[in-house]
Amino acid sequence: PFPAGLPGDLEPEEAVSDDSSRHGGRVRGFPHERGSWATHVYLPYSVQDEFLELLELLVSHARTYVSSLAAMEEFHLSISQCVVLRYHWIDPFVRSLKERLASFDRFFCVADQVKVYTNQNKTRTFIGLEVSAGHFQLLELVSEVDRVLEEFDLPTFYKDPSFHISLAWCVGDLSGRLEGQCLQELQDIIDGFEDSALLLRVQWEQIRCKSGNKYFFFPLR
Repeated sequence: PFPAGLPGDLEPEEAVSDDSSRHGGRVRGFPHERGSWATHVYLPYSVQDEFLELLELLVSHARTYVSSLAAMEEFHLSISQCVVLRYHWIDPFVRSLKERLASFDRFFCVADQVKVYTNQNKTRTFIGLEVSAGHFQLLELVSEVDRVLEEFDLPTFYKDPSFHISLAWCVGDLSGRLEGQCLQELQDIIDGFEDSALLLRVQWEQIRCKSGNKYFFFPLR
């Protein structure tokens, strides 16, 4: 499953109105509480122009099945769920992440298999590129991040994760429209796209943690 949204670029003392119309109809995976920060650990993916060309082809075709699909504006691969941290936990949480992730080297993944996902409460549907090579290194990263989460009594990552980079999303559970024929046609577009093998071989160079409106960076060696 995909994390249930990344709510809140907000300072702890700010009041929040959970009006879904203000953010594309998306629904929070958990209610905002004063002093609680939505936190997420992930690998950022910096795209090339050729990738955006491929993305446009994929999203345009998928819209013939689900017209409300919107392309993602930023791209990443999650290695944690979206969890809630109390404000005073952020610094020790980040310190612990830094210690556990310090020994990891840069590595490659291949993300070239189209797959449809929904978030846990079925309020959003995603088209993503699933990792077909590099799974072992990702599991090693998740293992270390999970240990940090356990220190703070927070939920760990999914037991059998489907590592992926999300490409597009829509509100609601529309997976039935996108799976089957649509999914096969999207895979055909990828398989036939010039240089797709090079484009979808991703070198990961850093890990990031987003907590509320704060970003923390952990370079890989």
